[in-house]
Order: sequence, then C-alpha cells, then structure tokens
Amino acid sequence: MAKQIRTIGVMTSGGDSPGMNAAIRAVARACSYYNVKCIGFYRGYQGMIENDYCELNARSVRNIISAGGTILKSARSEDFRTPEGRKKAAENLKKSDVDAMILIGGDGTFKGGKIFSEEHDIPVIGVPGTIDNDIAGTNFTIGYDTALNTVVEAIDKIRDTASSHDRLFFIEVMGRDAGFIALNSGVGAGAEEILIPEEDLGLDRLLESLKRSKRSGKSSSIVVVCEGDKIGKNVYELADYVTDNLPDYDVRVTVLGHMQRGGSPSCFDRTLASRLCVKAVELLLDGEENVMVGLLNNKIVATNFDEGLKEDHSINKELLRISDILSV
Repeated sequence: MAKQIRTIGVMTSGGDSPGMNAAIRAVARACSYYNVKCIGFYRGYQGMIENDYCELNARSVRNIISAGGTILKSARSEDFRTPEGRKKAAENLKKSDVDAMILIGGDGTFKGGKIFSEEHDIPVIGVPGTIDNDIAGTNFTIGYDTALNTVVEAIDKIRDTASSHDRLFFIEVMGRDAGFIALNSGVGAGAEEILIPEEDLGLDRLLESLKRSKRSGKSSSIVVVCEGDKIGKNVYELADYVTDNLPDYDVRVTVLGHMQRGGSPSCFDRTLASRLCVKAVELLLDGEENVMVGLLNNKIVATNFDEGLKEDHSINKELLRISDILSV
C-alpha cells in the first residue's frame, strides 16, 4: 500500500538555473491545490542536514515565476556524501513530518537522492534543473533554453565588434562534459567553428577551417568553445596557438562565465518548470517514487532513476554537419 503523503519537501541543488523559482512555485501551488503541506529546504541537501527550512504556500511564492536564481538557495553538500550526513537528513525529515521530497537539480542531485531514498525509505521525485541539458529522460532541462538565448544574444553583440575590427573571437561557454549550449548557440549565432567535448576535431582541422574562412573572403570569425572541449588546450592557450600559426588573424577571447546562469527565465522554461513540478507532486500522491520527470516529444513522462542515470543524453550530431555546411 502506498505511503500517504501529507507533507512534501522541495529543494534546489547543484548549479542554479533560470526557472528554478518557477519550479518551486509550481510545487508549492500544486501542494496547496491538493491540500498537502509544502516546506522548502534551503541550500539543498545541506539544508536538510541542518534542518533549515521554511513553509511554502500559494501566497508565499507569488511573483517569483519571473525571477532568476532560486529563493531556496543552492549548494553542494560534502556532508551528504557520508552515511552519517544522510542519516541526519532523514532524521530531520521525520522530525518535520516530511513524507516525500522533490529534488530540483542535475545528475549529482539525482544520484544523491536515489541513495538517500534506498537507505531511508523516503519517496523522492527528481526534476531536471540544469543549464547543461545533459540529463537522460528529457529533451530539455529547466534553464537550458534561457541560457541558450543568453549566449546567442551575447555572441550577436560580440560579432558586431568582430566585424567592425576584422577580428577572430574565441567565445567560451559553459558545459563541462556536454556541448549542448555550445553546439546549439553556435549554429543559432552563425559561428564559423564549434568545439565541444563530444567531438575532438583537432587543432589541424581548426586551423584549416580558419584558413578556408580567410580564403573565402571573411574578415571576421566566431569560434564557440565549450569549456569541456577535448582539443587539449584551454581557450586562452587555443587563442595563442592560433595567433602563432595564423598571424594574419587578430585574435580575442571572451569567457561568458556565470552570466549564462542568470536572468529571468524564458517562457519555455517557466512553462516547462510548471508542467514538470505539477506532475512531480501528482506522482508522489499516486504512490510513485525514485523517478525523474521529463519532457519527451512534448509529453511529461517519468523515468526510473536507474535508467535515467545510466543513459547518456546525446548531442544531435546532425547539427555539426549543418554547422559545417553553413560556415562556408
């Protein structure tokens, strides 16, 4: 028989992403709709360990749907990696009468939640919130669309300067192990070359591509570099290498950094967060646990943690081919 759910806890964990507040709002209001108490834990798993929480209701989350960041804060918890830390968190949930948890974050958040649920028999549902879009079981993660648009807008502005001064710009974007932002923003902003972790194109190919651009009459170029690119150099070393080998280019570097995480979420991310989190609450009330919710083919689906965590969310290599064609 499914455990009766009277109180649902929610937290945000890992790197912040635009739309997390929209997700918190959706959890709180869905709980209110179904007459379930909702409490939010501050700073992710660390807040669970320290029993640092607040009660959330339909009115306490008003006007946050458009705000970037997360009102519940986010942090990485070394204490939660230990059995002792997880035990303390479970004890605090029991004291606060929390029957189940909704975890908003990335794969690290889900891995921790899976272990925690197995050890202490507490139902959890994962909601994918990360700008990297690197979670299996969903076509899109909360925050990815906003980050992508932030990057494209920035590249458009940098191109104005590149064109005005006949310069080559290397623009580094986030994505430690996944090239979704780099690949899609590169195609969307018309970059001449895109460097991502999933495809090691090599230095020789990069040089040849830039030479070809020069021969075709281009006076400026944009190269989008994912921070986790495996070409073997960081973006500054890469710029120095090109300068040494192609002295005709006036090379500059821009690292977009954490600006990609901030800003008001797009309509898509607000809607995605709302759909996923209402479903997360409903799944818990229906007795589901140890799954993550995602959007596949525009339908909200639940994926078992074991399946979601062992699969890779692969990039669309067709976009690489398209990028090559359009960079002539």
